[in-house]
Amino acid sequence: MRKAKPKKRVILPDPVFGEVMVAKFVNHLMLDGKKNTSYNVFYTALDIVGQKNKDAEKSALELWKQALDNITPLVEVKSKRIGGATFQVPTEIRADRKESIAMKNMISFARKRGGHSMAEKLAAEIMDALNSQGGAFKRKEDMHRMAEANRAFAHFRF
Repeated sequence: MRKAKPKKRVILPDPVFGEVMVAKFVNHLMLDGKKNTSYNVFYTALDIVGQKNKDAEKSALELWKQALDNITPLVEVKSKRIGGATFQVPTEIRADRKESIAMKNMISFARKRGGHSMAEKLAAEIMDALNSQGGAFKRKEDMHRMAEANRAFAHFRF
């Protein structure tokens, strides 16, 4: 590469919890620059999760973090062309990319869900991720299964 790597942008923490992770999630959730709307959707979804888990000793934010941990993949497969053949090479994922993939998967599967509002869909996806089920969890399992199936090509790691 000729140019220097671009600097990482500093993301300011969200106004309610003071968490950078929440701000990143809201940025992924946002459509057409409507950040206020996506904050409202996220906070409403957390309220719904909190109401459904009244007996839990954890707060809704901690439950959301645990749900994200449940759907965070550890390995992924990348295509590598070697001698005219393309191999699916399993590679470990960097920490920031793990977090980003988990957030994007949760949001995309929440959008595909049936439900009235996005807040309800997101709350349902969070609950499913907590219980190790749902679309985002299935995506993680599929990624791990693909990596396991192609473990023989791990020596092509780049």
